[in-house]
Amino acid sequence: MQDLRGKVAFITGGASGIGFSMAEAFGAEGMAVMLADIEAEALERAVEDLRSRQIRAEGVVADVASRASIKAAAEATIAAFGKVHVVCNNAGVGAGGPFGSFPPGDWDWVIDVNLKGVVYGMEVFEPLIAAHGEGGHFVNTASLAGMVSPPGMEPYCATKYAVVGMSEGWAAQLEPQNIGVSILCPGFVKTRIHESRRNRPEAYGADDRAASAAEAAAASPVLSGIPVEPVAARVVEAVKAGELYVFTHPEFRSVVEARFARVLSAFDTAAASPALAAMAERAAPSSVSAVFD
Repeated sequence: MQDLRGKVAFITGGASGIGFSMAEAFGAEGMAVMLADIEAEALERAVEDLRSRQIRAEGVVADVASRASIKAAAEATIAAFGKVHVVCNNAGVGAGGPFGSFPPGDWDWVIDVNLKGVVYGMEVFEPLIAAHGEGGHFVNTASLAGMVSPPGMEPYCATKYAVVGMSEGWAAQLEPQNIGVSILCPGFVKTRIHESRRNRPEAYGADDRAASAAEAAAASPVLSGIPVEPVAARVVEAVKAGELYVFTHPEFRSVVEARFARVLSAFDTAAASPALAAMAERAAPSSVSAVFD
């Protein structure tokens, strides 16, 4: 999607952080933007800010953990703009803590927002993009924590690994429809993700003070992270170029390479394993999909 002018973007978590910066960046390209967020007051301020800079913008209160809410937000987008071309499944919460200390309700919360929220965004918006036949693009916000798993961040990493894996499969399935998929994998970015609990619904049970304290400890690296603007600029580059993996912290390459090296070493161990030696030699699959055919 090299020419974005006149097209429409839908962005969850759009009232602040990376989401709002993506709205600014897409708006600067001549796109109309629909911001979706769970925080009504912040959403109103964000829309007013964009409009003050002559960006065509609307807002809709939405909870990504609810398929019905995302469906209603999609309907509001079509009512406002007629079509949608770029969908950024960006809303997410940060959570973690020592092994065994993470409350069951928090597992549900993190999975509902970070994982199911992306699923709902994909499944609700894909038919709307396919219907107009002009092509489109999904940007699914994962994280470097979807490539490596730091101790104490397992709930967050579980959802972000899932976003990476799902998006890889969706990219192959949607390519024939001229619909691209990008996986945004930033490191620490100066957002408010360490304050995620401000939006934690009571439906997930009583808030856990220990978990809150563990997540508050993440404030320092988050607040010392890179600004949101270059992240959004990278997203625009990726959408135009049709990139699958979108990294914003090239200095972390060695960390990811170290994990991949351990994975490849495990394949070497399997190749030399006496337990597997009796099996007939098999040809390498031609593609990832061939592994599961």
